[in-house]
Amino acid sequence: MKNILILANGDMAKHFVQRIDKSRIDNNSYYITCSEQTIAHPKIDNLNFIDVDPTSYLRLKNILKERDFSTIFVVMNEKEEALATLNNIRIIRATTLVVFVSKWEDLELHDNDISVINLNDILASSLYEKLPNVPIIAKNVGLGRGEIMEILVPFGSSFAYRHVGAISHRKWRLVAIYRQEKQIFPNNATMILPNDRLVVIGNPLVLEDIYKRVNKRQGLFPEPFGKNLYLIVNMQQRKEEILLQINEAIFLSNQLPKTKLYIRLFNIHQLTILKELRGFETEDIKVHITYIEKNILSDIDYDVSQLDIGLFLLTNEQFFAKNYKKHLYGLMRPVYIFGYEPLYNITQTVILKGDKVEMEALSTSAFDFSESLGLGLSLCDYNPEGDFDESKDIIEHYETLSRFYNYKVKIVQKRVNPIRELLKYEEILHIAPFTKDINKNPLMNLFSTEVSHYLRGIRKHPQLLIPADK
Repeated sequence: MKNILILANGDMAKHFVQRIDKSRIDNNSYYITCSEQTIAHPKIDNLNFIDVDPTSYLRLKNILKERDFSTIFVVMNEKEEALATLNNIRIIRATTLVVFVSKWEDLELHDNDISVINLNDILASSLYEKLPNVPIIAKNVGLGRGEIMEILVPFGSSFAYRHVGAISHRKWRLVAIYRQEKQIFPNNATMILPNDRLVVIGNPLVLEDIYKRVNKRQGLFPEPFGKNLYLIVNMQQRKEEILLQINEAIFLSNQLPKTKLYIRLFNIHQLTILKELRGFETEDIKVHITYIEKNILSDIDYDVSQLDIGLFLLTNEQFFAKNYKKHLYGLMRPVYIFGYEPLYNITQTVILKGDKVEMEALSTSAFDFSESLGLGLSLCDYNPEGDFDESKDIIEHYETLSRFYNYKVKIVQKRVNPIRELLKYEEILHIAPFTKDINKNPLMNLFSTEVSHYLRGIRKHPQLLIPADK
């Protein structure tokens, strides 16, 4: 049991002690210089009253001689009395922790063993949190600077109907969800729903950004992964191929509102084409260069941390090159893979039915992307055995989102081989889950029924890979 000394007077002392009286968890012994009559019928046995003047040096010295106090509270109405009391404490005990309550703006205390509670700051913070569209932060937990925050997920949020594992968690963590008066400890497969209250922890500046993202409406792809597009170009390709990729990336950036395009060039051997590519730069298009190839992945990491990247664009060959796929997966961002058919010729997006968790994880991004580009959206359940019973929950989820977005989704069920059927399509973009085992073992793909295992060999259509970890 620790001894706590409270040097107090006035209404603040009264309410403080009454709050201690109501506590259900309290193993401290309190000594307070407030008269017992000030407190209305205290119930706790560990509250002791000392009827002395706390500003008196001799009285205070006698109190501190009798017991070893771990913490001393100074809760007084008048500035001169409070400072006189604090000065006496420091003469008697130089390093004891003091909690000093202040309502005076011109007060400056330079002491590492003093914790100042400013009443004006507390009042302003409480009033601020009553404003609409303002996050709630934990003031008495951790540092109390906003590193623990509660965020309400509104209807239409870019986080709604997404799996926790499909959202980037760099520099922050989602530790709990409160839904219908119940607490949920989320895993990667937990879906975030409208009206959920999210308890998040991380750097305060990062959490402020997360709060803004949660409150952004749907239809702003590539949110919530990030805002801008990032094209990775291997300069060893033919000039015509490079220009096609840049033009396609510019087209996509123009279709997605308020996005910028960053182009990262590497393997540069001809300075003439570099000068030509610099000509693409505008306020919304920037070109970055990696001169040493081994630095490309670290340059990508730096750009992601600085440029709010939400979507990578690169070729099939580059995506499946050594280390790229694994590295990009770790960054938890969608990936656009160029196909033989350019994006500006595409008329619809197609999702081949797969695992339920993965289908739910990519669903909102699929609606966002299709709506932004004005493309038709089809969910295709192709099963050679004709077994469609397992698709019921997935179809119901997509139909729910269809009503939510007011955007039609076409449900197609056929008893066919999914890969052969997919290759028959023209002018489509294939949306698929981005999982860590995508094409993990090419030899085993010959016996797999997972569509994602065949992505490396399907180069006809452009592909949009959405992070979907279970």
